[in-house]
Amino acid sequence: MSQWAHSMKTVAEVLSRLTRASVSFNLPFVETYGSEGIAALGDPTRRAIFESLARKPKPVGELAAELPVSRPAVSQHLRVLKEAGLATDRADGTRRIYQIRQQGVQAIHGYLDQMWGQAMAGFQAEAERAASQASAGPQNTISNQSQEKP
Repeated sequence: MSQWAHSMKTVAEVLSRLTRASVSFNLPFVETYGSEGIAALGDPTRRAIFESLARKPKPVGELAAELPVSRPAVSQHLRVLKEAGLATDRADGTRRIYQIRQQGVQAIHGYLDQMWGQAMAGFQAEAERAASQASAGPQNTISNQSQEKP
């Protein structure tokens, strides 16, 4: 068996044993600045506002004209985006122009990079553990027991 085929077999064995509980146990949720931004983008209307602002800075009226929600609702969503660090505003005469806050986007990016790194490290550790067990010989597992017929 080639090295690649052996690696893929090991990965398949690991994946077959992963459960939601084991993944949750190994990857606990920790509230961070980046996760606040992700939570703020959980609302579809807020996400649409964020995506619109990513295209270009806009006042509330222009955002409200693009969406099926009222101008006060857009203002409330913008407040949440500002509190999460994803948007900022500036005065332009009598109106406010909203735009994406790059530091907030970078915080989300950093958060996702960190989580991905932790997930991959956990997966690698589990794959290495499974590979060392597989090279040690057959185990007394449910899958092995079901294959053995008396």
